[in-house]
Amino acid sequence: MMELNKDHPFYQEDLQYILSTPGIEVLRGRRVLVTGATGMIGVCLIDALMSFNRQGADIVIYALGRSRDKATCRLGEYYPDKHFVFIEQDVRTPLPSHIPFDYIVPLASNTHPLAYSRYPIETIEINVKGTEYALQRALDFNATVLYPSTVEIYGNARTGESFTEDYTGALNLSNARSCYTESKRLSEALCQSYISEKGTRVKIVRLGRVFGPTLLPDDSKASSQFIFNALDGKDIVLKSRGDQYYSYVYVADAVAAMLYILFHGENGAAYNIANDHCHVRLKDFAQACAGFVGSKVVFDRPSDIERSGYSIATNAILCANKLLGLGFIPRYTFEDAIKRTLSILHSCHIEK
Repeated sequence: MMELNKDHPFYQEDLQYILSTPGIEVLRGRRVLVTGATGMIGVCLIDALMSFNRQGADIVIYALGRSRDKATCRLGEYYPDKHFVFIEQDVRTPLPSHIPFDYIVPLASNTHPLAYSRYPIETIEINVKGTEYALQRALDFNATVLYPSTVEIYGNARTGESFTEDYTGALNLSNARSCYTESKRLSEALCQSYISEKGTRVKIVRLGRVFGPTLLPDDSKASSQFIFNALDGKDIVLKSRGDQYYSYVYVADAVAAMLYILFHGENGAAYNIANDHCHVRLKDFAQACAGFVGSKVVFDRPSDIERSGYSIATNAILCANKLLGLGFIPRYTFEDAIKRTLSILHSCHIEK
């Protein structure tokens, strides 16, 4: 597995930007559990918190994941640090009961099309059981849960409309792809149920399509494959006309927004995380990656297994006015985000 160049100036800027989030001081001396710790968002979040510890924050980060080998590659530099504890565990089993967590961020999830098509039952179980066990443990320790939901809970928008937090769009339950959207919806319902019945503190974020230098090589999302093809000097393969119109968000903006909502959001409320400067058609995402390295975009037909994992959404734009109303302003344009992603990952390829 390719190791991320965390010393790259762009990545270090990203981490310091995240640490400039107003309210970050409340994390000093706290215990934070992050499940799905080796994923795209988990790694960026943990890197930022460990960077904060170098400024004397004294946060203990419990990073939970299924594979110690994967964690060693992604987060292994922190193993000797007393502020970092890796827990090798599947989130479909109860979380540790002897550690009084202050904050729980249940990021563990299958998050790309091949995983949905190959492991739909596992996808449902990870989302629903992982959320339930996080809420149970939060109740035990009076902790706060920051729940990461998704744009995909909205389904497909009607032409010309964007998703506000009270929107309900068209959903397709006729294939296994619904394992992700429906289990995320149920997980949000679990959050609201724990809030209503037991008084649990939960902040909910609905993320746009996140990308950035912490993505994983086995990520089968179209945007991730565009990035890796560009890094390898290959043509960018587009397996549709590319007219899908989506809200993307750079991983550093996503993590900064998540923390901002944790510190300033209303309990039980859901907030869309998106950036008006990153609403992009899929073909334009492909062209941006190709243009960065001088390759070209080519069209191909998806395989049956690829097609079964694709989203039905062709128009999925998040309205972030509620988040902007809290005072959060995302930093990076789409062009900036592509440049930063490819520059950081290109340096990893050179060192490999």
